[in-house]
Amino acid sequence: MDVLHAPWRIDYIRAPKSGAGSGGESLFSRIAREDRDEENLVLVRSRSCFALLNAFPYNGGHLMIVPYRQVESLEALVDEELLDLMRLAQRCLHAVRAVMHPQGFNLGLNLGKCAGAGIAEHLHLHVVPRWEGDTNFMPVIAGTNVVPEALRETAAQLRAELQRHPSA
Repeated sequence: MDVLHAPWRIDYIRAPKSGAGSGGESLFSRIAREDRDEENLVLVRSRSCFALLNAFPYNGGHLMIVPYRQVESLEALVDEELLDLMRLAQRCLHAVRAVMHPQGFNLGLNLGKCAGAGIAEHLHLHVVPRWEGDTNFMPVIAGTNVVPEALRETAAQLRAELQRHPSA
């Protein structure tokens, strides 16, 4: 058996996890109120939402758009938050296209723990860039994703593109 070392995953494994309905503050709520955007991989902030790179991505450029307000369901968002979430998704798609040139995207919400939500108490929209052939033997057989660029470098490039086009 081959062993592939992924030491960056240990932070996720050791990090405290909050369960759905725990009533506590989510990781996203903490990030939303902090002033450490580069450290937290925050790319851009809008009126009621913010976008950040996923620290444990499925693919390079995998980001999430998160409302500041901690809610578990799409129905709990008010119209302004829904519109802001989708407008920020448009801006992020534009930036990822310009920087990374993906051939497609997966966008999705995992609502509830049984639906795969890792942070079920705080709704977030996943934006995953895709390329032909990006699913190969590593994730299928080895259960391992290969992300070809350091997260901080990807974040810096996307942040710069988002600043160049504030209303794309």
